[in-house]
Amino acid sequence: MAKTVSKSSKTMKKTADVGDLFGGSAKAAKASKESTSAERAARARAASSAGEAGYTAKHIEVLEGLEPVRRRPGMYIGGTDEKALHHLFAEVIDNAMDEALAGHATFIEIELDAEGFASVTDNGRGIPIDPHPKFKNKSALEVIMCTLHAGGKFDSEVYETSGGLHGVGVSVANALSDRLEVEVARGQKLYKMAFERGHPKGKLQEAGKAPNRRGTKVRFHPDPEIFGKNAGFKAERLFRMTRSKAYLFGGVELRWSCAPELVEGTDIPAEATFHFEDGLKDYLKDQLSSATLVHPDVFSGSAGKTGAHGGVQWAVAWTADADGFLNSYCNTIPTPDGGTHESGLRTALLKGLKDHAERVNQGKRAAPVTSEDVMVGAGCMLSVFVREPEFQGQTKDRLATAEAQKIVENAIRDPFDHWLAGNPMQANKLLDFVVDRAEERIRRRQEKDISRKTATRKLRLPGKLADCTNGAAAGSEIFIVEGDSAGGSAKQARDRASQAVLPLRGKILNVQSATKDKLAQNQQLADLIQALGCGTGSHYRDEDLRYDKVIVMTDADVDGAHIASLLITFFYTQMPNLIDRGHLYLAVPPLYRLTHGAKTFYARDDKHKDELLKKEFHANANVDIGRFKGLGEMMAAQLKETTMDPRKRTLLRVKVVEDDDKATKKSVERLMGNKAEARFEFISERAEFATDEMLDV
Repeated sequence: MAKTVSKSSKTMKKTADVGDLFGGSAKAAKASKESTSAERAARARAASSAGEAGYTAKHIEVLEGLEPVRRRPGMYIGGTDEKALHHLFAEVIDNAMDEALAGHATFIEIELDAEGFASVTDNGRGIPIDPHPKFKNKSALEVIMCTLHAGGKFDSEVYETSGGLHGVGVSVANALSDRLEVEVARGQKLYKMAFERGHPKGKLQEAGKAPNRRGTKVRFHPDPEIFGKNAGFKAERLFRMTRSKAYLFGGVELRWSCAPELVEGTDIPAEATFHFEDGLKDYLKDQLSSATLVHPDVFSGSAGKTGAHGGVQWAVAWTADADGFLNSYCNTIPTPDGGTHESGLRTALLKGLKDHAERVNQGKRAAPVTSEDVMVGAGCMLSVFVREPEFQGQTKDRLATAEAQKIVENAIRDPFDHWLAGNPMQANKLLDFVVDRAEERIRRRQEKDISRKTATRKLRLPGKLADCTNGAAAGSEIFIVEGDSAGGSAKQARDRASQAVLPLRGKILNVQSATKDKLAQNQQLADLIQALGCGTGSHYRDEDLRYDKVIVMTDADVDGAHIASLLITFFYTQMPNLIDRGHLYLAVPPLYRLTHGAKTFYARDDKHKDELLKKEFHANANVDIGRFKGLGEMMAAQLKETTMDPRKRTLLRVKVVEDDDKATKKSVERLMGNKAEARFEFISERAEFATDEMLDV
């Protein structure tokens, strides 16, 4: 045994000496390793030297003046799109509003001319024009317009509260304008100065006497090199921004004027004056004019002096049939991403409702309520004034000042308690509404928890739903059809892998004129909501939608159109995001079947029928014209060929016209609401030959 081991050892040694991959000579391996390391080090030194030689002081670029703004506009205004372009106007009008808030300006004039220039004029103190102490050869106006971080907002002695903080805003507007002109009226004299792309075109000049004028006028045009050749200010957007400033501060009058050709064909006036004493309350009433309020009164008020540190204004109302929203402002600057002031509002409303619940012995019932439940369906306007606020980013989209939360909470708590106590019955209705939202939220969470616990997600779907076998939403479709007869044909005609069919019995509920209780008790709508699986209103979740396309397929007659309009109304009011995401479609089934010999064509309507008769058949041909009374009369093969086959069918996608939400909402309310006179008026305006007898009102 010992001899065998010795022999094996010799063999292994021999193999190693020959040069085995893992067992070569130790000395050779070491030498090879050292050689390789030396080569690598040499190559690294050579590369390092070459890299160092290619990167010297001459490659360090120093951007001076306003050049950083033009190089990287996104850092200062968030990009170069339409929103960023209009941020230039926001920066200029914010300066004028700061003068008004400080008590020095009583009006602000906004003008948009035919050349695309926007002008903002105030009757405040005017930008200082005397030489700046640090720049003896420059006026203060030139320093402000051409230097980043130069302004009068750093010291609270000049402005107690202001929207401008960093001394960046107006200089950024100057840098990103191909032309900017400033007029300053101070000491009964008028001064002028012009700039192009941030560079002054000469020095400040005295332009004569101005005995009846004071303040500042800034006229500017966005640079097409930055924003694109065809970019420019939108009259509608400037108008809304102007009006919102008037709502935020009732102590200033805002005057709007625009070249008539820029607002032709729109509802934007060429001239208007805004001065709202009730401020945010007026704005909220206008926004919710067509909504049904849970509590008939708007909870509104103010605390502290408007424009002074700690001043708060608010307006809140709860709607039973619309999604909630919260528009907040700090020092008249919109904060679309919220912040600490919104947290203060939520806390105050939650505590107030819970305290009311305790007073009426409903504390246990209201225990699960959170601020999320309180804000569902709540339309809120909030404006706070804070000395030297902290924002996240130059565009000031989110307020970060911790003090703002306590300011808002303390300002709203007591008035909210008094408001609830002033009308106990309506307050109880509001409490019931919020508790219902909390119970719905808990129920949805429990359903999700159950689905997580099961190995495979099992859905309790409506009995009449013929679901598709495709488990994913992508590529799946659901046809909502009228009645069991049409449902039977559709089920035979469908592609079982990707097409589901849900028959509904007759005309569904008109949700626009129905009460909340009727909506909750309607079995057809409950089946539809269950089949889609995405929830309604503020609980809508696009990721939970079980189908990529939701297709309304009704008969090609008046009754079918009526049912389709009811379904569209349901989706518009209860699932607006489903429409916005492009999921809702209308099928286009035929109304006529035209046959002559081996030829067969399908016509959508009378006009299409006449076109086909002229185009596809001889003039003397005896064409057999069959009219479908409904989808249920069609053979499954015919329905598939004409309406359901993705390769041959025509679908109409339902969408809401952009920037016309308010007009759409008003039209739906007039036509589908419970006011017969409004419906009569709507139809009369659009029916050329309508008479009283013909209109069913």
